[in-house]
Amino acid sequence: MNWDQIKGEWKQFTGKVKEEWGEFTDDEVVEMNGEREQLEGRIQEKYGRSKEEAREEVDQWLASL
Repeated sequence: MNWDQIKGEWKQFTGKVKEEWGEFTDDEVVEMNGEREQLEGRIQEKYGRSKEEAREEVDQWLASL
C-alpha cells in the first residue's frame, strides 16, 4: 500500500488512524484529509515525537496495512 492509495481512500482509513493514534479526535483526523505531513505533524504535537520519529511511525503503520 502506498500513500496515494491512503489519501484517495482517506475516509476508509480514518478508523485505522484512530486505532493507531487514539488521542486524535474525529475532527483532527478529518482535517488531515489524507495529507501525510499533517498526520506526522499531529503525531509530533500529540505524542511529543521528533519529525524523524513521526515519519518512522507512519512508515511502520503504512507497512502494516
